Parts: sequence; structure tokens; C-alpha cells
Amino acid sequence: MAVNKQKKGEILKDLKELFGRIKTATFVNFHGLSVKDTSALRRGLREDNVRLFVAKKTLIKKALGEAAIPGDIPMLDGEIAIAYPHTEDADITASARGVYAFQKKFDGRLSIVGGIFERMFRGKEGMLEIATIPSMKTLRGMFVNVINSPIQGLVVALSAIAEAKESK
Repeated sequence: MAVNKQKKGEILKDLKELFGRIKTATFVNFHGLSVKDTSALRRGLREDNVRLFVAKKTLIKKALGEAAIPGDIPMLDGEIAIAYPHTEDADITASARGVYAFQKKFDGRLSIVGGIFERMFRGKEGMLEIATIPSMKTLRGMFVNVINSPIQGLVVALSAIAEAKESK
């Protein structure tokens, strides 16, 4: 679909503003994804407070070049979208984790090609590592389990001692 010069200017302005304020973003190749699947992806990401922005690669590269983000811009092959946390209080790994979950579901029609994490460019491998980090809610649950485990063992041991004394 052809985009006129005025619309390209608006998109470029939006991209510059986006890259100026976000700390993290995931670049996604969605080649071969149907409209239905793309809508499902958007809905799923929206639940984690993540938005998906689709633009022409030339506009994305131009905005990234002016964003003053350290590192090398990853190769943006195929049809590219940008997944990013929508609010300041959103989990910074949510965009990569959300896309990674859908990547498994859509069998190669969706893939992470790189991104920005903590205001630095990351390659595909770096973003895949970030995508496998559990959510903050899950990490807190794991931490509580680690703290609870020794206490639970102590309670079981004291209960066994009490039962042994009662049976005598």
C-alpha cells in the first residue's frame, strides 16, 4: 500500500518520539502472518500492556539512526513491527517475552530479529535471552518458594518429633 509523503512524515515523527521515550523494544519479523493471527498477536500483547507498531523499514531505520541509541542496529529483514511496553510501569521484558510466546505458536511466521533493551541495541540472540526471563510476578513467586522451603522442612521435622513424643 502506497503511503503519501505527509503520512510518512507523521509516521517518522511518531517513530522518533517512540524511540526517544522507550527503554526497550522488540523488532519482529511477521512475514506470512495472516490478519487474523496478527490481531491475535496484538490482543495477546495488549494484555501485557505491550503495543505493536508496524511501519516501513526505511522509516524505522531513519528514526533509529537519529535516536542516538548505542550499538549497531540489528538487521531488519522481512516485514518489521516494533513491540514495546505501552506504559512506564510495564515490565521491560514483556514485549520480548510476549513475542517469543507467539513465535512458538506461529511456526516460523513470526520471529524476533533484534531490539532495544535498556537503551542499547541488542541482536537476535540477546533479545531471545531476554525473552526467556520469567515475568516479575513469576520471579516473586519463585523467591517466596525459596524462602518458604526451609521453613516448611522445619515444620515437617517438628511435626514428626511431636508425633514421636506423643506415641511414647
